[in-house]
Amino acid sequence: MTPGDYLRPFRLILFCLVFATASRALEVKSAPALYTGGFGNCLGGRSSFTVSTFDIAYDATGNKTVVFHFEGTSDIENESLMFHVSIDAYGKNRYSLTFDPCNFNITSLCPLRSTVPVTARAVLPVGNQPLGELASTAFTVPDFEGSAKLQLYANSSKTEIGCYQASLTNGETLSHPEIVAPILGVYTLVAMLASFFTAAYGVSVPHMRMHHAHSLPVSVVLETFQTIFFSGALSVDWPPLLTAWWSNFAWSAGLIYNADMFRSISAFAGTTGNTSEIGGSALLMASTRDVSGAHIFDASATQEALGFVPNGTRFNSSFLNDYAWSGTAVAPGVPLPGNWSGFPGTLSAVNVAIADAFMVGLVWLLIALALVLLAMGALKFSLEGLARSKRIQGDRLSCFRSHWIGYLGHALVRALLSSFFMLMTLAMLQFTIRISVGAVAVATVVFILAVIGLASLVATGCRARTRDVNLKVQSDSIVVYYKTVLRILPLVLTDWESTLREHELEVRPLCSIPFFRIRCQHTDPDRQNIHLDQSFVKRFGWLSARYRRTRWWYMAYYVAYLFCRAALIGGGWRNPHAQVYGLLAVDVLNFCISAILSPFEGARNTVMAVWVLGICKIITTAVSTAFLPESNLDRTRAAALGVVIIVFQGLTVAALLVLILLSTVSSWMSLTRNREEIDPDWLEPVRVRYFLKMEKKARDRRFDEETLDSPPPTPHFSVVEVRRKPKIEDEDEDQGGAAVGVVHEPEQNPDDSAGDDQPSMRGRARHSHASSVSHRLSTGSLPRAARPYRASWSSRDFGDASLSRPESVLSQRLSGITCIVTDCDASNASATPSVKPQSSMWSLNTPSASRASSPGPGRLSRESVRRPPTALPEAPEPQD
Repeated sequence: MTPGDYLRPFRLILFCLVFATASRALEVKSAPALYTGGFGNCLGGRSSFTVSTFDIAYDATGNKTVVFHFEGTSDIENESLMFHVSIDAYGKNRYSLTFDPCNFNITSLCPLRSTVPVTARAVLPVGNQPLGELASTAFTVPDFEGSAKLQLYANSSKTEIGCYQASLTNGETLSHPEIVAPILGVYTLVAMLASFFTAAYGVSVPHMRMHHAHSLPVSVVLETFQTIFFSGALSVDWPPLLTAWWSNFAWSAGLIYNADMFRSISAFAGTTGNTSEIGGSALLMASTRDVSGAHIFDASATQEALGFVPNGTRFNSSFLNDYAWSGTAVAPGVPLPGNWSGFPGTLSAVNVAIADAFMVGLVWLLIALALVLLAMGALKFSLEGLARSKRIQGDRLSCFRSHWIGYLGHALVRALLSSFFMLMTLAMLQFTIRISVGAVAVATVVFILAVIGLASLVATGCRARTRDVNLKVQSDSIVVYYKTVLRILPLVLTDWESTLREHELEVRPLCSIPFFRIRCQHTDPDRQNIHLDQSFVKRFGWLSARYRRTRWWYMAYYVAYLFCRAALIGGGWRNPHAQVYGLLAVDVLNFCISAILSPFEGARNTVMAVWVLGICKIITTAVSTAFLPESNLDRTRAAALGVVIIVFQGLTVAALLVLILLSTVSSWMSLTRNREEIDPDWLEPVRVRYFLKMEKKARDRRFDEETLDSPPPTPHFSVVEVRRKPKIEDEDEDQGGAAVGVVHEPEQNPDDSAGDDQPSMRGRARHSHASSVSHRLSTGSLPRAARPYRASWSSRDFGDASLSRPESVLSQRLSGITCIVTDCDASNASATPSVKPQSSMWSLNTPSASRASSPGPGRLSRESVRRPPTALPEAPEPQD
C-alpha cells in the first residue's frame, strides 16, 4: 500500500466539505446582502398578534432598500396602526423608520380587523441612514451580528401592541453541525474502537494493560469537545461567531435537537406555548433600544427621520416576492434572535431551550449507555457464533469472550466518567433556574446517584490498593530551580529537596518553599506493582490502567476537579464575575498540578489531556473576561476576540484529530505484536522503537540506571556465498581427488542470555533465540597439506537446528534469523568456525554483536527487519 492510499479518506472528507460549502452557496446565491432568520416575540407573550411570517431584508446591490414582509392574525377590532422598523448591527443602530402602513396600500391594516388576516408587504427606502454605510466585508464575514425589530403601536391608545425581533444574517456561518458532527463522531468512534481492542486483545493482563495505556482515552476526546461547547455557558455577551462555532460540538453534550423528543420534554420541563407568542426567554431578555409611544407619535420626530416616506412613493426590489430565505418562529423558551448572551444564547444556536437542556442531555446519555450495552453483547455473541462456525480461530479475543461481563462493566463506568462533567453542569444549571418542579426533582435524583455512585467506585478502588499502606506525613521543601534547554531557553522547574539530596542532583535553585510530603510505606515488601496486580487491573482497570505506576490515583483527583468546574459553570451563572474568574483560577491550578504530576503513561495522552487541553481552557477563559457585561466592549472588537478563541480551539481540535490517527496506528501496531511481518514494511523500525519506549514507560523509573551485561563485541560478518579456490593439494595427482569432509550434525549451543526474564536486559528488546547451531568440519588425522576440501558447498550443508532442539512457544512466534559466521578463514587462527543465530532486525555491518543494538538510521528491508522486540512476551495468565 502506497502512502497515497492512506490519504484517500482525507481527500474524501475534504471533497464532502467543499461540496457542502458549494451547495450552501448555491442555496443562498439569490438571497439579499442581509436578511432575517428566526424571529421571536419581544413583548414576552403579551403581544396582540399571532405571527406566522416576519421577514426583513436589505437590498445592497440594487437601490439600497429594506424589504418588509409581515403576516399574521389579531384579536383587535377596528384599530389603525403605526409601524416602527429598526435595524441594529454590531451594537449600533443602523436603520430606523416610522411609517403608516396605509401609505403603502396595506389594506389589511387600514383599519385592523380581527376577521381579516394581516398581510403586509413593503419596500422601504434607506436614504442616508448608517445602514448604507456598512462596509462590503460585513456582507461576507460569517455570522453577521445584527437584528431587525418591528414594533406596532395603536393610534387610539398610543401603546405598543406588538413587537417582533429577528436575527440578521448574510448567509455565511460557521454553524454546520450536520456536517461537522458526523465527522467528529467518526473520529470518536475510531478512538473508541482502538481503545477497546488494545484492552481486549491478548492473554497476559499486564501486557494488555501496557498496550492499552498508550491508546488515546475516549474520555479525553469527549472532554475536549465538551470543554469547547461549555465555553459558551459563561454568562457573558458572546458574539454570534462563537455560538455558531460551538453549535458544532453540542452533540458531545447530548444536546441534539429532535422535534418529537422536544415536544414531550418541553411539556415536562415547563416550556410550553405557541412559538409565535412565546419566543422570548424569561431568564435573559435582549437589551434592545427602547422606542416609546410618545416618540413614535411625535410628528416632528417622524418628519425628521431620514427614512420618512411620503404618501404614494414606490420602490422596486427583486426580493419582495418569491423568495426562499424567510425565517421561522423560534422554539418556546429560546432567547430572542439577535441575543447571544450566556448559555441561553449558546443553546439557541441548536434550537434548545435552557429549561430543556438537562432532560435532553439525560435522555441522550441513557440512549448512549443502551448502545454500549447492545454493542458489547452483540460483539460477544457474534464472536461466539463465528468461532463455532469456524469462520474465525477458536481462541480469537478469548480474554474478552470469557470476561465480557467485566468488560461491559468497565465500559459503562467509563461512559459515566466521560459524561460526568456534562451531567453535573446541566444538573446544577437546572437547580438554579427552577422552572419546573418535575425537572428539578429528576435532576436531584440523577445528581445524587451520579455523585455518590462515582465517588463510591473511586473510593473503593483507592481503598483496595491502599489497604496495606501506612501513610506518613513528613516535612519537606519544594525547590524552585532553573535550567537551560537547547542552550538558550531557560526553564523553571520544581522538585522535592529530599529527592535532590537522595540522588545527589546538582541544580541552580531560585528559592525554597517549606511544605509537607505524604509518603506511602507498604507493610508487605513483596507486594506486586499495581500494573502487575492482575486482580486489581481486572476490577479497577478503568481507574488506573492509563496512568503511571506512581500516579494511579490521578483519576480520583480529576473527578473532584471536574465537579468543581461543573459547579462554577452550571451553578454560578447568576454571578458572571465570580463564575469567570473562579473558573480561570481553577483551570490554572489544575494545569499546574497536572503538568507537575504528568500522570499519563503514554506521551500522546499527556500532550493532549494535560498540555493542549489545559492551555486551551486557560486561554478561552482568559479571553472571555473581555466579554463581561460591564466591560462595554465594542462589538467589532468582540468579534475579533471571538476569532482568537476559535483559532485556539480549532488548533486544539486539529491536534486531537491528529493524535487520534496516531493512536489508531500505534494501536494497530499493538495488535500486530505477535506477527513477524507487517505491511507496509517501512513501519517495522517504527514498531521496534515504539515497543522499546513502551516498556521503558511501563517501568516508570526516574533515577534507575539501566546497565546491560552484554558480551564484548567480536568480529563477524554474514556469509552470502563461499567459493573454493585452487589449493596446493590439487597438484598431487596421486591422491586421486580429495576426500570430501564430513559435516556433522549441528550441536546445540544454547544461548539464553537474552531471555525474557533476564533482569540485566531491562529496558532493551528481550529476544529468545529460535535456535543456536555450531558446525564443525571433521578433518580426521590427515596431514595439513592433504586435508580434504569440497569442491563447493553452501548453507544447505548445515543442518537445521530445529531437528535436534524442540522449539519453544516464543521461538515459534518470533521466528526469522540470519546466520552469522565468525572468522571463517581457513588459517591457523581458527580451525573450528562458529555459526551463531543473530536477530535479523539488527544491521549485520556493525562490529557489535550485542542483541540490543539500535537499528540503523536507513530503511531496513523485510529480510533485515522481521520481528518486533517484544519487551513483555505474552504468556497464558493464571486461572483464578
